[in-house]
Amino acid sequence: MNYEIINSGSDGNCTIINGIIAIDMGVSCKKLASCIKDLKIILLTHIHGDHFNKTTISTLAKKRPTLRFGCCEWLVRELIECGVSNKNIDVYEIGKKYDYGIFSLIPVKLYHDVPNCGYRLFMNEKKLIYATDTRILDGIVAKDYDVYLVEGNYENEEELHERAYNSEYESRVKNTHLSREYTTKWLLDNMGDNSVYEFMHQHKERS
Repeated sequence: MNYEIINSGSDGNCTIINGIIAIDMGVSCKKLASCIKDLKIILLTHIHGDHFNKTTISTLAKKRPTLRFGCCEWLVRELIECGVSNKNIDVYEIGKKYDYGIFSLIPVKLYHDVPNCGYRLFMNEKKLIYATDTRILDGIVAKDYDVYLVEGNYENEEELHERAYNSEYESRVKNTHLSREYTTKWLLDNMGDNSVYEFMHQHKERS
């Protein structure tokens, strides 16, 4: 299963899977120039602007009138407000499998400060899991997947404490994002010998 991380972090998120599936749409159309025409569906996770760029979504809805958008119920109204036709929106339930023929998916419940989900994708006998913006992965099992795109926002609590500019920021990050230390342990419990992984949504120092 091929993937291209267009961007990942608080400045915008979007990952393209096998050239036809986008997970998250928090980047500008300019960054999508090379792949817009081939996209079949955009899978959305939550409302934060670095994952849900309203301007980009509105533009895509106009330029690609047959493009599908997949989400859980908490994003339906926002998509319609962006100009997406209701008939182009696939609404998912957590834990239920949806078959699109060339691929299938299962939304995964995540724990952020707004309703959020991740995705399991199954395509060409390969398995991928995508999970960012969550404080835990407890109860989520993904044994021997081919690709793991899972958040590693900060190294560990010590590193976060050293760079946090105040206690409110430190507490918010700890309660809404995964550390690489936590994710590494989870990966070691799940990955197979041939699995690959990426730490997503890593902290970037502002210039």
